[in-house]
Amino acid sequence: MKVPFLDLSLQHRALREPALAALTATYDATRFCLGKDVEDFERNFGATLGYPRVLGMNSGTAPLHVACMIAGFGPGDEVITSPFTFISSAWGINYVGAKPVFADIDEGTFNLDPAKVAAAITPRTKGIIVVHLFGQPARMDEIMAIARQHNLFVIEDCAQAVGASHLSASGSATPVGLIGDAGTFSFYPTKNLGGCGEGGAFVSRREEIQTRARHVRVHGSDRRYYHDIVGGNFRMDGFQGALLNVKLPHLAGWTARRRAIAGRYLSEIKLGDVRLPEQPAYGKSVFHQFTIRHPRRDALREHLTKQEVGTDLIYPVPLHLQKCYANLGRGPGSYPVAERAAANCVSLPIFPELTDAQVDQVIRAVNSF
Repeated sequence: MKVPFLDLSLQHRALREPALAALTATYDATRFCLGKDVEDFERNFGATLGYPRVLGMNSGTAPLHVACMIAGFGPGDEVITSPFTFISSAWGINYVGAKPVFADIDEGTFNLDPAKVAAAITPRTKGIIVVHLFGQPARMDEIMAIARQHNLFVIEDCAQAVGASHLSASGSATPVGLIGDAGTFSFYPTKNLGGCGEGGAFVSRREEIQTRARHVRVHGSDRRYYHDIVGGNFRMDGFQGALLNVKLPHLAGWTARRRAIAGRYLSEIKLGDVRLPEQPAYGKSVFHQFTIRHPRRDALREHLTKQEVGTDLIYPVPLHLQKCYANLGRGPGSYPVAERAAANCVSLPIFPELTDAQVDQVIRAVNSF
């Protein structure tokens, strides 16, 4: 039995008729840039997931860029983020002329280690970009305490964590993105809520930040042809808004299925030396990925391929070892936990359309290594 790592055609085939009907309506009404479809999605996304204000944008990178602009980061400033993430988590820092500074990650969750964040702070530090990697919320109580102590602007990269919540020490649950000063989402096709192209969203618990982001999104303008601040073109297109409106009602079911598959992996994978992802009590993962670690990762992956189980190596090169960041002078050994993760991680199939039989096959294949 073949088990693909990901098969987007299954989801899109099931939604083909309503998706094409939505696209046709948008096409016929010529609602191509922002407009009703995007406004409907913003309202529905907020109501479904608990966000008071939502701005649709044209990619997952765009809201990160916008957040760095609004934070006022610029030349001479340092912004701390993770070295074990997709590179767009750091791009916004570079786009505004600031310097990315990496802090190592936690062994069990792959997210920023608050102690390492605190150690990376200098007089030039102006903010932190926290990544909720693979759908698992980061340790926000500790990170926010550090940020308040040093008056830092906190951006939450929620690209892989749509639908996830963080449970504070007081016991209250807050959707990711509303804990820091700004939250960003991606609707790239492979995400838990994916469009048919690029898309993203910006949220904030602070109304003044959301208002400024709305102006930045459309050329720094609140009225046509009047530009109060320097902005950009970060508008979501109507087709993506229409498609995401079709998909959004299915997100809760898709998330439940991801969690069910992860639950089976967590309880039934018994391979010696394997390290399964940790599930801390402060946050419930939405399992964008199910990433395991093994000292013989490459041999394990070859074994799974022979068993017709698809896998992927997600982030095999940490950001500080990418050529584009060679000027930062951080060579091998700078962030050992991130480097170990990059060297021994492999991600297993965990998309909602997997059948129980396919899940069985993944578990058997891993355990038989």
